[in-house]
Amino acid sequence: MGRTLTRRAAVSAVLAGVIALASATLSPAGAGTRAGATPPPATAATGPAASPAGTATTTGPTTGTATTTGTTPGDDATAPAPRPPRLPRDFRGRGKWIVRDLGITVPFTWEGRDGDSQMVAGGPQYPIWFTNLIHRGTLYTLTYKWPGLTEHPCSRIPGFDLDTLNRKLGTARFVGREILQGNPSRYVNHWRVGVVVPQLPPGKFLRFPLALGDIYVDQRDRGTFWQVLQFGIQNLYDPELDEWLVMDTFEHRPGRVTLPARCSSPG
Repeated sequence: MGRTLTRRAAVSAVLAGVIALASATLSPAGAGTRAGATPPPATAATGPAASPAGTATTTGPTTGTATTTGTTPGDDATAPAPRPPRLPRDFRGRGKWIVRDLGITVPFTWEGRDGDSQMVAGGPQYPIWFTNLIHRGTLYTLTYKWPGLTEHPCSRIPGFDLDTLNRKLGTARFVGREILQGNPSRYVNHWRVGVVVPQLPPGKFLRFPLALGDIYVDQRDRGTFWQVLQFGIQNLYDPELDEWLVMDTFEHRPGRVTLPARCSSPG
């Protein structure tokens, strides 16, 4: 499975990820973006088709996003936690990017190939349009359109790759086994990952939560990501500092990753 203080910070996980989501995919403050093993064939699941191109939707009482309810039947609170989320090297999926406080939902794609990965939300016909990608060991973000945004540089963070992201995801805390109610409903493991500074021992110390990510992966396969909530400084463009990605499909086959020309030029 994430701007400097004037750009989108990476989630690891979350985010950004994408996180990262990351992050969804989460990353420390000062980052420049917005947030595995091959599963058995039965877990390379797909769901309903994503929102058709050219149709931005406004979030209301219902948005088409999944909601959580309780724990899965037979869940045992004393059972050991499953293994944490791990973004695979090759995948492709479609879904929605949701900014609830702005009332905006746009189409979203997330794809990976040979360890590189790319998120694209919206497009030229939508009020939001950005891309985050990990490409050859560098994390990039380029926001083409966002309400109130007048600057559009490509931010780069060298030294960030899939292993960096998965190491952060490996520190996630298990929340519980849940059901995302939708069409279809999905049985997921809910995880939380965050970045807090400064890193100090337990006790009465002043500390700041810079970024948080809630990650929902398939119970049968920790490499199948269905939903990510990003909250924190990496969502600085949004007044309420939170954004969602919700996947309708997620397949374990190579996707397409394309570095924008604006990011490939120096400066």
